[in-house]
Amino acid sequence: MISAATPPGARLLGPVLLGFVAGAALQLQQRGLWDAGGYAGIAGAATVLAGLVAAVTSPAKAAWSARSLATLVLALAAGFALTGLRAAAFQSGALAPALEGRDIVVTGRVLAMPLRSDDGLRFRFAVESARLDGQPVVLPPQLYLGWYAGFGSREAVETESLDAPAALLALQRQPQNLRAGESWRMTVRLKAPHGNSNPHGFDYELWLWEQGLQATGYVRAGPRDVPPQLLADGWRHPVERARQWMRDAVYARVNDRQLAGVVAALLVGDQNAIERADWDVFRATGVAHLMSISGLHITMFAWLAAQAVGWLWRRSARWSLALCLAVPAASAAAWGGLLLAAAYALFSGWGVPAQRTVWMLAAVVLLRQSGKRWPWPQVWLLAMAVVVALDPWALLQAGFWLSFVAVGVLFASNSGAARAHGERAGGQNDSQAPRWTVLLPVWLGAAAASVLRSAREQWVVTLALTPLSLLLFNQVSLVGLLANGLAIPWVTLLVTPLTMLGVLWAPFWDLAAAAVAALMVFLQWLARWPLASISVAAAPLWAAVAGVAGGLLLAMRLPWHWRVLGLPLLLPVLLWQPLRPPAGEFELIAADVGQGNALLVRTAGHTLVYDSGPRFSRESDAGHRVLVPLLRALGERVDTLMLSHRDSDHIGGAPAVLAMQPQAALLSSIEDGHELQALRPATRCVAGQRWQWDGVDFEVLHPATGDYATPARSNAMSCVLRLSNGSRSALLAGDIELAQEQRLVAAGAPLRADVLLVPHHGSKTSSSAAFLDAVQPTLALAQAGYRNRFGHPAPPVLARYRERGIAVVTSSLCGAATWASQHPAEIHCQRQAALRYWQHRMDAAP
Repeated sequence: MISAATPPGARLLGPVLLGFVAGAALQLQQRGLWDAGGYAGIAGAATVLAGLVAAVTSPAKAAWSARSLATLVLALAAGFALTGLRAAAFQSGALAPALEGRDIVVTGRVLAMPLRSDDGLRFRFAVESARLDGQPVVLPPQLYLGWYAGFGSREAVETESLDAPAALLALQRQPQNLRAGESWRMTVRLKAPHGNSNPHGFDYELWLWEQGLQATGYVRAGPRDVPPQLLADGWRHPVERARQWMRDAVYARVNDRQLAGVVAALLVGDQNAIERADWDVFRATGVAHLMSISGLHITMFAWLAAQAVGWLWRRSARWSLALCLAVPAASAAAWGGLLLAAAYALFSGWGVPAQRTVWMLAAVVLLRQSGKRWPWPQVWLLAMAVVVALDPWALLQAGFWLSFVAVGVLFASNSGAARAHGERAGGQNDSQAPRWTVLLPVWLGAAAASVLRSAREQWVVTLALTPLSLLLFNQVSLVGLLANGLAIPWVTLLVTPLTMLGVLWAPFWDLAAAAVAALMVFLQWLARWPLASISVAAAPLWAAVAGVAGGLLLAMRLPWHWRVLGLPLLLPVLLWQPLRPPAGEFELIAADVGQGNALLVRTAGHTLVYDSGPRFSRESDAGHRVLVPLLRALGERVDTLMLSHRDSDHIGGAPAVLAMQPQAALLSSIEDGHELQALRPATRCVAGQRWQWDGVDFEVLHPATGDYATPARSNAMSCVLRLSNGSRSALLAGDIELAQEQRLVAAGAPLRADVLLVPHHGSKTSSSAAFLDAVQPTLALAQAGYRNRFGHPAPPVLARYRERGIAVVTSSLCGAATWASQHPAEIHCQRQAALRYWQHRMDAAP
């Protein structure tokens, strides 16, 4: 509602802000960018028309309505054009395709604190100069590089010298302890940003785009490469150097690496320091947002800082009355809290969530300090528009919507207004407080306020955000309200302050670690509860919008007979089930997992997962990153996990899938003593095994029973599975090689299939002519990583497929590929279907 005290411009502010945000959101839907001149023309036309609208329209009510509509449209055009201009300017600095995979000598600076893991470290690098074969070349301004341990073995694999001498491993150069600000000269091998493309999956290319990174790569540090050289120790990144020093100091002080990781994450924002098992507990209990420098931390820090500044400012009247007369205590508190929060966000790494929070707080402070009464929707929209103007691609991030919807819900349900009123009242009475309260005013005030407000606000936000969380993550914690009830004050008022005090006196870090350990006991207990969290299938947009509206309705301050109307709106989100193949039909989804195999086979009522993709590092694998989110989004209940053989690019994600699907049977050729046997006893896959699901026949063709008694390479033991409904069939061949192909052909195995999973990712040792002639597929799926070091699929192999008119679909070009027996001539490629302008385009097979 627009009141008399509302500024005159408030009537048009809403359409301007709403239109700008909508225009930016519209531009993000573009599959490809236009020429920069097109966006500039739209921006210029919008500016001219805005001036005409302001000159022509009158203050009459009807004119105001027309003016508001025109303003909305013009602001939409401006938001669209300005976002497009930024994108076009950024894309002009992309890595030239001719420079991919070449050894380039670069000189530059380490920009930020490197992230260390078991397999090496990753870091941002600002390029100052680059040379290829002695000639200067132009690279993007910033690179995202990895310096991996064990490079000697990688070198051997790349040159296909699989029998490389052991001395080569001894000569490998381990990653150095890089520090922000250091200048280095090193040889790197680069490629364009290219991530996995899967339905409901993480968009790595969007993340790189938002971070301002246009090329990724790794340091060439093998025994045949010129060693990386430290040129100078810089001073231009003191904040990053301090962050790195403090992170290292935490690890040196806290003996338990697991607890040290949480403390380091809360101190310097290094989420990579938290181990994956802890993240699983945090997600199951709904407190993951607390375990890094999030918007909640910065907002609470801003509030605490504002209280402290205001208290000090009011008491400064005893020494300088002019100070308080010049700047009121309330204004000093607001600006001081904002500046200190910005400094805290900067020290935490200035991550995108932290930036969003600072800009949002800045917008709110500016409006409140304007001396006018702005309606809360305008305040909320202005904060959103400021964030979008600075980072339009934040609109595609889950954290953006969770933050702003939560704030909007608190405003709409009157919690935000009540909080602001309480803060003003507290400020007025604080100067009259007894003298003994000055000892710990900020700490006790924050604790009391948190206890009084936490219960209702958590209930309101949980009601409103549950359907949004289901939309964004297809999972929600049922114990989240209870977990956050303790975790929010515990982390915000105890763990985080102790972590910060450790900078002044290191033993505080021991206390912070002990507090984290106590909290972990509680959270692990909650995570073990039956139905601690639930998963639902990904609902369509209309159902998601209805669900969010239902949550908002339940959270509003309305009579209960109106609020309960929100319950039916939640049902589509909670009960939605994706369509499955009809009886007698089947569907294949070849997930994009990089260099590895992972397929879903779906029938009318059953699901089989064939292989589980690679393990990327100790803390990362295709199971957690790709398969678990995909299975959750599809609402799948897996009946059988079939692992073709023991190679890590086929079983790397198996532990995550087995943990998510406790009812799934394990069928594999892995040996009896394999570590996976401890997670789920495996049944051997043996030629001749048959079963039928929903009118679809499954048959194992390899290996034979006797093969288990004879030592053989792991590839030779690959489980080969054929499935058929009588009219259409598919053959999943694992990593079998020439000898196994010849044996299957000679034995007269039923190899004929419409779809073939290319054996061994397209290696030169597989896909023999005789085998292809026996299978006679019309379509072949090659699961191989973009610019993988093995060169899969090999050009001679692709030539054999082309000679026979077999269409080869590679995961690097297609992303996740979906094929259905009902429509055998069609193949759905996720990378093409969900293409956006920031995503990597490939014109030819790698």
